[in-house]
Amino acid sequence: MRIKIEITPDQTGLRLDQAVVAFYSQLSRSRVSKLISQGLILVNHVCKRPGYKVKPKDLIEGDVPLSDPLDGKPLLPESISLNILYEDDYILMIDKPAGLVVHPGAGNNSGTLVNALMAHHPAFSEQGWDRERPGIVHRLDKDTSGLMVIAKTMKSLQFLQKEFKQRRVKKNYLALARGQNIPDAGVIERPIGRHPHHRKRMGVLDENGRYAKTRFSVIKRFCSGCLMKVRLYTGRTHQIRVHFYDQGMPLIGDCIYQDRRFRKKDPMASRQMLHSWALSFRHPYSGVRLAFEAPMPEDFKITLRHLSDAS
Repeated sequence: MRIKIEITPDQTGLRLDQAVVAFYSQLSRSRVSKLISQGLILVNHVCKRPGYKVKPKDLIEGDVPLSDPLDGKPLLPESISLNILYEDDYILMIDKPAGLVVHPGAGNNSGTLVNALMAHHPAFSEQGWDRERPGIVHRLDKDTSGLMVIAKTMKSLQFLQKEFKQRRVKKNYLALARGQNIPDAGVIERPIGRHPHHRKRMGVLDENGRYAKTRFSVIKRFCSGCLMKVRLYTGRTHQIRVHFYDQGMPLIGDCIYQDRRFRKKDPMASRQMLHSWALSFRHPYSGVRLAFEAPMPEDFKITLRHLSDAS
C-alpha cells in the first residue's frame, strides 16, 4: 500500500502518527507508530519519530503493508534451542546463531527467536508485551551472530531501552572485511538513512540520514582482508555493513552491501562475517555493570582460516 500526504497549514502541530491515521483510517495508530519507527514511513525522505510535529508542506510517503505482519495469526511458542549465557529474574543473555530471525514479520510468524523465547519464558505470552517483539531490547540482522540481551520484565525492558538510547551500552563486534588498504584504526561518522531507490536497503545519506558513529581497529591483516574489532556508538539499521561498504572495506560474505562481483555469491562465506562479540551494560535491578563475551562461531573461524591460508 502506497501512502502520500502533503501537510496543510491547518494540520500543523499534529503528531506524525496522528497525521497518517487521519488520512488512512484503516491503519491503527499503534501500527503506524511501528511503521514509522521501522523507517517505512518517511517525512521529506527522512526518518522521523512517531511524535514528530508535522509542518506545512511536509511530504509524508511510504510503502506499507495494509495487513498486520502476522496476518491475524497468533504467535506461538516453539521449542527452538537457545544458547543461554546468563539468566536471572530480570534479563536473559543469549548467543544468537547466524540464520535465526529475531522477530516475526510479514508472512513469517514461526521459527524466530521470539517464538523460542515464548517457549522458554511463558510470561512473554501475557498481555502488556509487544505482540511481535516481547522482551526484545535490540536486534541483530538474521545473518549476524552473537550477543543479545533480552528483558524478562517490563521494567527491565524500559530501563534497557533507555540505556541503549542514551548510549550507555558498550557494543563490540568482530568483523572480517575485504580490502587491502584498510587503515589500522579509524572512526566513521556518516549519517545513515533509507536508500532512496532500494527501500529494503540503507545507505549513507549526507542530507537526509541520521547520525551514526562506528569505531574500528585492525586485529590481524591478510592479503585480501582484515580481522577487525568494531565499536558501535549508535544503533542504526545495518550500520556496520553500510559504514564499511561506504569506506571501501565491505564485510566478507555480505551479498547486499558488496562489490558487484560478490553480490550473488561470496566464495569466502555464505553470510556476512559479523559477530556481536562483547556487550556491557548496567543491570536493570542492581545497577551493577555486567560484561559478556560470545566466542567466535565456527563459520567465522573457518573463513578466518581461509584468509590465513591465502596469505
